[in-house]
Amino acid sequence: MKATSGNHFLGLSDPALTAYDTSKVVIQQLPYEYTSSYIAGSAKGPAAIVAASGFVECYDEEIDTEIVEETGIFTADPLIFEGVVNEQAISLIEESTGRFLKDDKFVVSLGAEHTVTYGIVKAFVKKYRNLSILQIDAHSDLRQSYQDNPLSHACVMARIHDLGLTICQAGIRAQAREEAELIKSSENIHTFYAHQIRNNPLWIDEIIGPLNNDVYITIDADGFDPSIMPGVGTAEPNGLFWTETLALLQQVCKERNVVGFDIVECAPIEGSILSEYTLAKLAYKLIGYRFQTTV
Repeated sequence: MKATSGNHFLGLSDPALTAYDTSKVVIQQLPYEYTSSYIAGSAKGPAAIVAASGFVECYDEEIDTEIVEETGIFTADPLIFEGVVNEQAISLIEESTGRFLKDDKFVVSLGAEHTVTYGIVKAFVKKYRNLSILQIDAHSDLRQSYQDNPLSHACVMARIHDLGLTICQAGIRAQAREEAELIKSSENIHTFYAHQIRNNPLWIDEIIGPLNNDVYITIDADGFDPSIMPGVGTAEPNGLFWTETLALLQQVCKERNVVGFDIVECAPIEGSILSEYTLAKLAYKLIGYRFQTTV
């Protein structure tokens, strides 16, 4: 069991591993929650994930290294959204992300609701002109508007689709008819439904195939099966499990240039740390996959 320290990701206490100037990785906390439509509480997700990360071991037995020793990880203070919603919130997130990208940081964003990904991607697409998106999610999030708000969490991928980016979706198992029709009509959206993955040994190759070289990954916590990820706002049965998700992420890191990622929609459950701890470990695993052959 490792000790924890302060509000640094992984509970790091060594300034050599947490200083901004020397760290390759930045943890950006985005506790923006304005359009939650079922179980609220995702605003607490980023801080809960950072706190739980203090109990994640720095050594990863799978890649046989303490990747943080090679990358460093700077944990930024949570962005403040008091009274800032919709377009203003998107702009604030875009500006914050853009500052880190300007300094050539690998940005890992911990969000509340999925809407934050739109602001993040708007910053990334300015740096990576041929960007494509890998989305792990239970929901397509392709509605044009939801509850009279085109910037709802249920519309985030529609707004990213408006940017003309290639989107590959994995684990989808809940959507409206309008979303299904958009998927059928768009050349830029490639959706792999949960029921199609189970009996297809080539599913990882098929998901990665349409992606351009530069890939941004957005992970909605409800992409996982609720048996291992109960702390979400809109849980759906028949989700992805740990081993198959890691297999996908490891393979995309091998075959593409993963430029950043986010983890969103964790709504912590009082008295349980399963969801936030699992997501903290997921973040560190993905950092390891990304940097194990490039540092």
